[in-house]
Amino acid sequence: MKALKRPEPINVEIVLDPKNTIMSKTDSKGIIEYANDYFMEICGYEEPELIGQPHNVIRHPDMPKVIFKWLWEHLQSKKNIHALVKNLAKDGRYYWVITDFDVKLNEEGDIVSFFARRKAPPRKTIEKIDSLYKKLLSIEEASGVETAEKYLIGFLEEKGMKYDEFIEDICFSEEKKPYNPKELQYHKRKTIFSRMFR
Repeated sequence: MKALKRPEPINVEIVLDPKNTIMSKTDSKGIIEYANDYFMEICGYEEPELIGQPHNVIRHPDMPKVIFKWLWEHLQSKKNIHALVKNLAKDGRYYWVITDFDVKLNEEGDIVSFFARRKAPPRKTIEKIDSLYKKLLSIEEASGVETAEKYLIGFLEEKGMKYDEFIEDICFSEEKKPYNPKELQYHKRKTIFSRMFR
């Protein structure tokens, strides 16, 4: 399949409907096999254009590479993860999503696909994550992905959180009591999406 030409980004945001969910499915290599109607409406691609393309066709250049490195390492380790991502539409506009990834395995335990659901994140979350991502991007440009990863590890260590926990914290910090790592249990990863994916 012919690779799609990446558009030139413009500083215009597509604001998502918080009631709608963007959904997609890729194979184990990240090639899009399915996209729901809302995904195509927001990204601006037609179904025949989108299906068969690598999912990074919508990756915005403002996104630090280290975030996708971490996401891919998580998914390849068969671990579900959620993330805050800035995406690029066909016309150059951008949109922010909070994504929940689900790893699908066959009977032998091999990865066969990844399923992703995306919703509009709270507005306050975008401001907080955008400043971190800009810092990571500038470190990547100056010193490379490995240096940016070290910075991100230090940033999260200072907060006593993993990336997932940090995302949950900035999304719902006003809804919950102060963060206590001793109280964190696995089911809390689902909590962020039980609030958003109703």
